[in-house]
Amino acid sequence: MAVRTFTRPSSLNESLATAAFSMSTTETVGPTRSEASAKESQQSYSSEEKSPLASHTNPMSKPGITFAHQDKLPKLPIPDLDNSCKKYLAALKPLQSPKEHHDTIISTQDFLKSDGVALQEKLKKYANGKANYIEQFWYDSYLNFDNPVVLNLNPFFLLEDDPTPARNNQVTRAASLVVSALSFVRAVRKEELPPDTVRGQPLCMYQYSRLFGTARIPTENGCQIGQDPTSKHVVVLCHGQFYWFDVLDDNSDLIMTEKDVALNLSVIIEDAAEVPIQEAAKGALGVLSTENRKVWSGLRDVLHREEGSNNSDCLNIVDSALFILCLDYTEPQSGAELCMNMLCGSSKVEKGVQVGTCTNRWYDKLQIIVCKNGSAGINFEHTGVDGHTVLRFASDVYTDTILRFARTINGNAPSLWASSSPDPAKRDPESFGDVQTTPHKLEWDMIPELSTALRFAETRLADLIQQNEFATLDFPHYGKNFMTSMGFSPDAFVQMAFQAAYYGLYGRIECIYEPAMTKIYYHGRTEAIRSVTDASVDFVKTFWGENPAAAKIETLRKACQKHTENTKDCAKAQGPDRHLYALYCIWQRAIDEEGAEMASSDGYDSTRPSSPDAFDQGNSVIGSPKRDSAVSENGSLTSSPHAPVQHSMPALFADSGWDKLNTTILSTSNCGNPSLRQFGFGPTSGDGFGIGYIIKDGSISICASSKHRQTSRFIDALESYFLEIRKLLRQMKRRGTSADKTASRAREAEDHRPKAGRLKSRGRIILADGKAQVPEAESIAESDDDGLGGCRTPPSPLSLNLDGVTNVMLSPNLPPTPPQSPPFKPLTTLYVSSPRKRHTVKSVQARKCRAVVRRLYPHAFA
Repeated sequence: MAVRTFTRPSSLNESLATAAFSMSTTETVGPTRSEASAKESQQSYSSEEKSPLASHTNPMSKPGITFAHQDKLPKLPIPDLDNSCKKYLAALKPLQSPKEHHDTIISTQDFLKSDGVALQEKLKKYANGKANYIEQFWYDSYLNFDNPVVLNLNPFFLLEDDPTPARNNQVTRAASLVVSALSFVRAVRKEELPPDTVRGQPLCMYQYSRLFGTARIPTENGCQIGQDPTSKHVVVLCHGQFYWFDVLDDNSDLIMTEKDVALNLSVIIEDAAEVPIQEAAKGALGVLSTENRKVWSGLRDVLHREEGSNNSDCLNIVDSALFILCLDYTEPQSGAELCMNMLCGSSKVEKGVQVGTCTNRWYDKLQIIVCKNGSAGINFEHTGVDGHTVLRFASDVYTDTILRFARTINGNAPSLWASSSPDPAKRDPESFGDVQTTPHKLEWDMIPELSTALRFAETRLADLIQQNEFATLDFPHYGKNFMTSMGFSPDAFVQMAFQAAYYGLYGRIECIYEPAMTKIYYHGRTEAIRSVTDASVDFVKTFWGENPAAAKIETLRKACQKHTENTKDCAKAQGPDRHLYALYCIWQRAIDEEGAEMASSDGYDSTRPSSPDAFDQGNSVIGSPKRDSAVSENGSLTSSPHAPVQHSMPALFADSGWDKLNTTILSTSNCGNPSLRQFGFGPTSGDGFGIGYIIKDGSISICASSKHRQTSRFIDALESYFLEIRKLLRQMKRRGTSADKTASRAREAEDHRPKAGRLKSRGRIILADGKAQVPEAESIAESDDDGLGGCRTPPSPLSLNLDGVTNVMLSPNLPPTPPQSPPFKPLTTLYVSSPRKRHTVKSVQARKCRAVVRRLYPHAFA
């Protein structure tokens, strides 16, 4: 059996300085590194050279474009210290009491007068010669994370089904995805993948070089990233058993057709089924990748105990694979079940043995997961790549599966790639080189140490899965098009929904995190958007108060505008989070280098992030350690009361506001496009939610996870909010307010016409059993619903007691929601009081209300 050795790097510092393939990382001087230079470099390529579509008839398409602009990208700027501190205070103000905020202001001022200036200078000195000032610290925050990566770091994508129903069976779907994924690998290696751009500005493509043949390797002193740039095989997991075969030659060309891959997968499924699933579970070593990282490191040492042994060779083959293909035997039906399966697998114990799909994973690598019914998704190790990068991979793979099928119908259908591999079926097998195209099963030597460790790892994993729950929302009523037509940024609009729904349930404002991509800079990753602002707090309180629709929409508009401003600021790497975290790391490094024991007297652990940024997906900010944090038995972080500070920690980091801002309750990320059905990740704190969302043209998809914090109820509150805010927007549009610049003069005149004179005298009122029909609550307010997209929920008829009517009050909305109340009610509910339960109403309002009731129910007042 051919084995390719997978070499573990001694330090990540070395690999950070060198990009894979031929991408240059040489520092250039002068004005060459700038946004303008990068954009000019991008524009120097013709559209034919940049576009791969119809490449088989496009002789202008050429390799070398993927990393062509890397040397022109600007370096990530180090923000001004004063500005970062001002933005830090602004982010904390709506989350703190006046006293807490006063204390934070004092601490920040002290920081600016003392430690801050010195740390800023040290950071600038440190950044000289580095790709960017935050990169090493950012990698360390992931790699020093000691808890299991499953449900804590790895995000998932759930792909849409194949649009051709006949291809939605497991083997066909998996083979199709594998071939498309290999075409993507080939495009990256040959540098034919067109670079990502934003409004013509090229983005950093470095992460694509870290996507394949890469593994997270645990060691006693944190994890490392290992990579085999010559990898040409894939590993297939089925019933927890491991198989591998080669798929590329030394030139990165495909050596197998889709039918060849499908045949291999069929053989693997048949072979795996020969071992009873309960028996196979005893050797499902993928479960070990879900262990605490130090425990997993010790177990890897056991596997590598004898170099060249069977276990050592098997581990090398898994680590060095291009990616892992997981073939599950289950058929999840609901959206929540599918999301759980893609994120952590299912837990199912039969006769005391774990037979769920959680045993059919390897979380230290990129995984493509395909269920029995053809549902497919991606789970990825998040250290070296962000959601935006993996989204490009997922969407290109999904697109290629469609285009390849189209070419079987019409050979002139376009291709997604600048060039394609020679047809493997027409090649001489000798030209493939030293390859193994027949599946090989990895046979592990299950020594007692491994069998015992596997049993304990599985029970801990099952506990972890049981501690989390998932709920999804596929909101079909409107999406991006409706939001933009109303003048809102779609992302800001949805972010306000999270805050309003949470406040409606709990009556509290909590810390929210959203990532902003900073890949316009060299080796850029993300910056943290702090969604809670004074404007957003004003909106949620106005929304839940007894205020007119105009006031609610106006505060919503201001909150969205503020969020958009913050997002643009963060995309330019001018947010405070990454900058202040880098200063913290500089301080921590100085303490470590001085060998000061004082650094640990406060309970600090700089090797563990309090809120791993898993989700660009998005997510809470990485690596702002909590004081006195400890790892509980189930792997979650717990906090004990703060011990007195006994060393000279900079005042800003010693202040409670630092912990407040880095304890994320709503960790959110907007990542997706029409190729995805759902996107999500686990919660980043024990009492928080992990929320992945996709805003499509006509719908919104949301996946929420939590450690049993009424996740479904939160999703229901979001859905109710989306419907309620649409109703308010339509009311504003109908009334022709300033929010609706297109209202007609006729409608404006109609709105100002006296209402009492509009009752038509012609026509006969239809009675039921001699009684007047009671109109529906929203029969007037929502008469135009169908014209703006989305379905209207049938309202409930009002129940009026018209005997002895003395006072009728129109309640415009609800008071701030009590916890036991349903999140939303119609805005125009009529309340009728009896003589013994009178409401105090201004006489003018009372007359108007009675006039409305008389107009609607004339026979009741005859």
